[in-house]
Parts: sequence; structure tokens; C-alpha cells
Amino acid sequence: MPTVIRRAAEYAKAAHESVDQRRKFTNRPYIVHPLAVAEIVASVTDDSEMICAAWLHDVVEDTPRTVEQIADEFGKSIATLVAELTNIATDGQGNRAKRAEINRAHTSGISRRAKTIKLADVIDNLTGIVNNEAGNLDTEWAGEYVSEKALLITVLAEGNPLLYDRATDLIDRCRMLLETATLKDKE
Repeated sequence: MPTVIRRAAEYAKAAHESVDQRRKFTNRPYIVHPLAVAEIVASVTDDSEMICAAWLHDVVEDTPRTVEQIADEFGKSIATLVAELTNIATDGQGNRAKRAEINRAHTSGISRRAKTIKLADVIDNLTGIVNNEAGNLDTEWAGEYVSEKALLITVLAEGNPLLYDRATDLIDRCRMLLETATLKDKE
């Protein structure tokens, strides 16, 4: 692993640990998600800036770290990717659907490289639903989440085509899983 990528991994781990961030539903250390996103990105490119940004993609959104600190540590190009990947809607900007719409509009204008990383992010999150990592799928929450991601990937078509196809397939698989779970609940 190149030194800059190793530094990004260590930086992300320290940032997420500093707020004791855990994965929803599994309570695993949050760093498992950036690791998975970085691995997905690395499966389609050897662009070290993109892989670093994959490691760092949630740092600004979820920890006290700033884009400026990322730029100081990793340079402007990586910081720009992280800024593109960071949701911009705040809690005061409406309900969940409105915030998702604001973030989707932001995401529609990001670079092709950032869209590829965002696809990897979506893939890892949807994989958790398909694999039902917690063992107790909240179908109401999952249904809303999958619908949000289905809308989001409509603006990510410029990203890596293999990841786009994979994300689209996962959306379909999640919908089938949720439909089956809903039918079982009604029995």
C-alpha cells in the first residue's frame, strides 16, 4: 500500500475513533465502511488520490475534521474529492427527503472521479442491507434508504460503469429482499 494511502487510512481511522463512531445496526467500528469503500474503488482504479478520498469520504461529514485540514494533510486534489463527497444539507434544511434532494443536487455536479467513489459508498451500504448484517432488517427504514439510493444513482451514471451496474443490481436485489420481507410480515 503506497504511503499516502496508508496515511489516509490511519487518518480516517483516528478521526472516526475520536468520536467513537460505530456502524449502525452492527456496532462495528466505523472504519470497516471506509475500508470497504476504498477496496471497491481500488478494484476499478489505481488512482491513489481516489483511493485516499475513499478512505476519507466521511471524515468531514461525521467528525470535527475539516476540508481545510484534509487539504493541509493530503493536498488540494484529495481535499476537493472529499468536499465533493461530503453531504451539504444540514438538519435545519427540512425533513430527510428534502435533505436527500439537496445532497442529490450537489452530487449531480461532482466530478466523474468523485461519482465513482460515491458509487462505491452506495455499494457498500446496500451490501449491508442485502447481507442483513445486523440480522434484524428494519424494513421501513431500509425501504426509505433504498428509495433514496435509487434516486441518487440516477445522478452517478458518469462514474465507473462497472460500479454503476453493480449499484443498480444491488438496488434491485434490495427491493426484492424488502418485498419478500414485507410479504412475510403480512402472513
